[in-house]
Amino acid sequence: MVRFDSTILLRNQLDQSSVSVSSALYTIKYLQEAGAKVILISDWSKKINSKLLSTESVADILSSVLQHKVVTVRCISSSIPLKREDLDKGDIHLLENLSENKEEVANCSNFAEFLSSGVDIFVNDSFSQSHKILASTVGICRCCYACMAGFQFEESLHQLKKTAQTNKKPYVAIIGGGNLKNKAAALQFLASRCDALIFIGLLSFQIMHALGQSVPSYFVEHGAHEAALDIIEFAHNKNVPILYPEDLWCMNQHNPKKVEIFPSCGVLDGWVPIDLGPRSLDNIRSVVINSKKIIWIGPMKFRFLNPCSNGASILAEMLCKLGQSGCNITIVGNMACKAMRNQSFGLSSFDMLENASVVWEFFKGRKLPGVVALDRAYPFEVDWNAAYSDPALPLVVDIGSGNGLFIMGMARKRKDLNFLGLEINGKLVRCCKASVHQYDMKNGYFIETNATSTFRSIVSNYPGELVLVSVQCPNPDFNKPENRWRMLQRSLIEAVVDLLASNGKVFLQSDVKAVAVRMKEEFLKYGKGKLDLVHDQCNREFSGGMWLEENPFGVHSDWEQHVLDRGAPMYRLMLSKLTEK
Repeated sequence: MVRFDSTILLRNQLDQSSVSVSSALYTIKYLQEAGAKVILISDWSKKINSKLLSTESVADILSSVLQHKVVTVRCISSSIPLKREDLDKGDIHLLENLSENKEEVANCSNFAEFLSSGVDIFVNDSFSQSHKILASTVGICRCCYACMAGFQFEESLHQLKKTAQTNKKPYVAIIGGGNLKNKAAALQFLASRCDALIFIGLLSFQIMHALGQSVPSYFVEHGAHEAALDIIEFAHNKNVPILYPEDLWCMNQHNPKKVEIFPSCGVLDGWVPIDLGPRSLDNIRSVVINSKKIIWIGPMKFRFLNPCSNGASILAEMLCKLGQSGCNITIVGNMACKAMRNQSFGLSSFDMLENASVVWEFFKGRKLPGVVALDRAYPFEVDWNAAYSDPALPLVVDIGSGNGLFIMGMARKRKDLNFLGLEINGKLVRCCKASVHQYDMKNGYFIETNATSTFRSIVSNYPGELVLVSVQCPNPDFNKPENRWRMLQRSLIEAVVDLLASNGKVFLQSDVKAVAVRMKEEFLKYGKGKLDLVHDQCNREFSGGMWLEENPFGVHSDWEQHVLDRGAPMYRLMLSKLTEK
């Protein structure tokens, strides 16, 4: 199943030479040519293309650009899961419009399971939706054997990460749009990376207002004054100059055909700004002319539009010429990208990200749900020398480390091993890291992550051997205990088995017997025949093996201790990886 980006593949004028379009098409063609049955899903509207009247019309457009027949399959509207015989009609299939289903936006787990019925591999190639939590981008990843990024998704993620790099200087940010208060953290991030900030559009009025300049009252954003002052102070402390418009083209409210240039701090009553003036554009040119890296994010627009406005076109032409001379340029947002596409210059040398919301969320330091949900799309880069005093020691990993009692207790007891806790709850991880720092622990470390998606990426780069993996009382707060085993996806088990050293151990325990049995069955089922039960210290029988009577390590996890304190039993078992011949 491929979640494609309709804003890329279904737009009115499709430029197949652009990187985003060619990458999006290549994802589908690559899978189809490799012999896969491909099911396409997405959302779309007439705003993208007036020809998008029905699922059949979308299939016709995709058939044309892919040069391969796309067959429509109706299952969402009828709530009937896909059957194998439905896929015999062709190699590429299209489901109905996702935007017509409220379960999609709600990330409904039942809807995600319904979408994934019959699907082995999920490929997310809609990076523009990665800041949202949708059933078709996040929920579905819990239901498929493997989940990965498509070529367009991967290319966009690479472009996004490049915006945070400061390898080329001077680096200038041209910032448009509005809503400064909501973007304050992102603007401070840009100020920490860039050598100059150039504000255009509505944001410029918030900066001018914070500096005490006269600004039309209807342009002042409520509650943004303090945030604007903080950004100005932060940039000043970093010696990062801030540029804002010096003059503006303005339209007469009573006679819209009448336009004049006013100083930006001297707009008369009855006149409204519609575009940057010539001095403002000259000032921008003087700042960017020697730049080696530029990001333009957000539209150059004010509250009122005028057909004569051409500031965005002049800026786009300016950046195109700089790009031809070797400047690294990233364009973010629909309006900015459209302005660049309207230029006659080639666009292959530019990085273009259509959805500005994704970029703003990234600049705020937030993790993108659509990225985190994928198995190998967001590789971790861990500085093991900073994590441990001796990163060559054998490694023990506790998946779902919770409050960290097991990791910290074991780290004190076994100085000959390094211990790593993987936990999705950020608050718990921060507390664990504080304890590690407080006790100056040199062989214990914690990472906030979804281990199901990142275990392989993290552990594969560790310098030493992986000798033990533990999964203890998964998700003790679930209302339905029978659902706790579901964190053990096949991809995680295979990663554990692949990376575990010969004779390495897997320790599993739960206070719910059915969960422990299911974990054991899953590891043996997907362990590639490389795992076997360890029988020593066992004296409580169960079907197919024995429970460990005592915790073999003598160190309890937080939930295990809670269970023991109330006198309830624990169901434990140990698996060992067979020595490879």
